[in-house]
Amino acid sequence: MKPRFPVWPTIIVLAAVMTMIALGVWQLQRKAWKESLIARYALAAEQTDEVPWPRKDADVPAALYRRSHLTCESVLGVTAVSGRSAVGDPGLAPTATCKIGEKGEAQVVLGWSREPIDVDWKGGEVHGIVTSGAEGKARLIADPPTPGLQPLARPDPRDLPNNHLAYAVQWFVFAGIALVIYVLAVAKRLAGPSPRR
Repeated sequence: MKPRFPVWPTIIVLAAVMTMIALGVWQLQRKAWKESLIARYALAAEQTDEVPWPRKDADVPAALYRRSHLTCESVLGVTAVSGRSAVGDPGLAPTATCKIGEKGEAQVVLGWSREPIDVDWKGGEVHGIVTSGAEGKARLIADPPTPGLQPLARPDPRDLPNNHLAYAVQWFVFAGIALVIYVLAVAKRLAGPSPRR
């Protein structure tokens, strides 16, 4: 008796293959979106006029890479994260958490230093460049840096990751491999068992 064609397994495999292809196409769309976003941010980084400090999360994307300023009413704390100087040297970036307004807070990256230093900064008006901080909040890179610190590397939109093409290729390859393996398995099944000698 000749083996029957596996209808339901074929439907399931084809659905999986179509899903992988759709994910690949979606990644290509994401690639185009990311390229457009980077280009828009690159234009924003060239602007010299200041925008208002984004106090709401919804206002952050429009302010990224633009110049802005805020008034740090009081310093709630200072930490240090790794950072690079304007000439590319590795070091530390002292970052202050500031109280702004009645309930608002903002992160201000004060500048760059090669070694850990005690930053005695009491707050005040700070000018700089808006970047994205934790949880989508805005963060200000002080420019000029606070006294005693050197300039931090200027944020560059071209540093944003854009690996969507690689993801798309992966999904297309997965779909192709799954299809080839399944076609070979079905062909072997329909051919029936090998004749005994």
